[in-house]
Amino acid sequence: MQLNDLRPAEGSKKARKRVGRGNSSGYGTTSGRGTNGQLSRTGGGKGAGFEGGQTQLAMRLPKLPGFTNHSRVEYAPVNVARLEALFADGDTVDAESLKEKGVIKHDYIPVKVLGDGELTKKLTVKVDKVSASAQSKIEAAGGKVEQAC
Repeated sequence: MQLNDLRPAEGSKKARKRVGRGNSSGYGTTSGRGTNGQLSRTGGGKGAGFEGGQTQLAMRLPKLPGFTNHSRVEYAPVNVARLEALFADGDTVDAESLKEKGVIKHDYIPVKVLGDGELTKKLTVKVDKVSASAQSKIEAAGGKVEQAC
């Protein structure tokens, strides 16, 4: 067998349909589109996604994925390691003192103290929320937790 003996498998190659090349081809005159109607015209037919005048699915669906809970409360997180570094023994930690130290930007945003790090100072914490691990660390150091709200 030589390279010039190679042929494609029988039926695997099909000639392209050449429309508009005379009536003897079988696709002359109207080029297989029929005589009249929307689909016989250039640019005729409806676009992809057209649903007969009904609002298309792409327009009925929301623009962005997911769900936004508008009643969700976003807390500013503060770890006990940060409190250890910034506050002295016996200090009171609240939104105003955290704003003064530059931990949070605004004192009207609710604050939640989280338990990452160690705490050795006795602090009084008056914030909106405290995690269970942070509360145990604050109380183990001799401090106390008071809910601000």
